[in-house]
Amino acid sequence: MARLSTFGFMVVSTLALLAPVGIAQAQVKIGFVNVPRLLEEAPQAKVAMQALQDEFAPRQREILAQQRELKTKEEKLQRDGAVMAENERRNAEKELRDLQRELQRKQNEFVEDLNLRRNEELNKLQRSLLSEVQAYAKAQNYDLVVGEGVLYRAEAIDITAQVLAALQSRANSGSKSGKQ
Repeated sequence: MARLSTFGFMVVSTLALLAPVGIAQAQVKIGFVNVPRLLEEAPQAKVAMQALQDEFAPRQREILAQQRELKTKEEKLQRDGAVMAENERRNAEKELRDLQRELQRKQNEFVEDLNLRRNEELNKLQRSLLSEVQAYAKAQNYDLVVGEGVLYRAEAIDITAQVLAALQSRANSGSKSGKQ
């Protein structure tokens, strides 16, 4: 009998200790943010990507023009190579190889520079979005907002749409104040 009462006491004590924890957990406000979706749909992301495209468009057009020039010279060499003098054909082949090397070098530089700038912009955007999520969470009295590494979440705690709306609002108010 003493054993049963000791066991009963432990169960009641454990329940008494867990009851406040359960109440405290019920009051915790938790949210989830889909970070990849924010990075894709945020107006600030679209602005950053358009700025990158505008920044690199002239170099891309130059590379495309050089590709067309190279193709034209290759076609001319194939078409006229048989009737060219040996010296003239060798010079044309050398010029073609030099153009190919130059084009390859420019393409490699372009890709490296674009990737570097894209990473810079992505880092700035991530910092900005993190700041925005934190501001939104504080304003809405969230106790915890999670993103990466979530194994399960209920749709009810997904605040991505609300954060996107706040980002859109901020982007719109920024563009209106810039026009005045």
